[in-house]
Amino acid sequence: MLTFAAHRFLVLLATLLAASAIIFVVLEVLPGDAALLILGTEAQDDTLAALRAQLGLDRPAAARYLDWIAGMASGRIAISHTYAVPVAELIGERLAVTVPLAFAAFALSTALAVPLGMFAATRRNRPGDYGVMAFSQIGMAVPNFWFAILLILAFAVGLGWFPAAGFPGWGDDFGGSLRALLLPAVSLALPEAAILARVTRSAVIETLAADFVRTARAKGLGERAILTGHVLRNALVPMTTILGLQFAFLIAGSIVVENVFALPGLGRLVYQAVTQRDIVVVRDTVLLLVALVVCVNFLVDIAYALIDPRPRVQT
Repeated sequence: MLTFAAHRFLVLLATLLAASAIIFVVLEVLPGDAALLILGTEAQDDTLAALRAQLGLDRPAAARYLDWIAGMASGRIAISHTYAVPVAELIGERLAVTVPLAFAAFALSTALAVPLGMFAATRRNRPGDYGVMAFSQIGMAVPNFWFAILLILAFAVGLGWFPAAGFPGWGDDFGGSLRALLLPAVSLALPEAAILARVTRSAVIETLAADFVRTARAKGLGERAILTGHVLRNALVPMTTILGLQFAFLIAGSIVVENVFALPGLGRLVYQAVTQRDIVVVRDTVLLLVALVVCVNFLVDIAYALIDPRPRVQT
């Protein structure tokens, strides 16, 4: 198990290094000049040159990349071009919104999809199965930002139960902050729940056809005991992989949803930083998002190996 975990950790480090190089190269070819955006089009050439030197934009790209990686490794905090504050401070404030939003959406999608998938599998080719599959098709077809707009129209504008936009802050209004995250979490959870319900249904149907299930039935075990004690554990193998991928999709999907609900999260920070050509904020935030996804996939690999020992035997 330790060898398997060490191998996956090395893959994690290599993935992060490759991602950092791709992020830096993409940012280098983005059009626009950060110094020009900060000072405006009326700025003099010598003022622009001085600001570019202050921001380090006059240095070779390779030197800036190596300095960035060395700074990230040593904990040296970069300063945002636009906000003039440490990037770590900006990210820390936005994580307080994005992480609870992602976990709330993840919990909602899992709590909805797993029972629906098991319900459909135990009623295969019956009305209940058709109903779950119809829900799955609709959920995958509806974009989360469009569903978010529908939720705003129905529950914020129409009924007035939830705020349409904004985030009061955990310290100022804890209950109001929870209410502000509920509609975004639901809009993020629906497409992921639709996908996970289909995967759960397929995994449970495949497991129900296994020999050990027939043996359990021959011993007189009830269907509930078979489902919870035998089928679900074996069906978790493919479901675990999808759960890890879902968390990555939730982080990526938050960029759009946070802008729809005007939430001050990481997604909105990335959007604002791109429009303002704040390279420092964009590269650090995007690398953090990549690191979150890679670390979640690493944990999924470990969980997968604990559930099913075959991967670590093959490594």
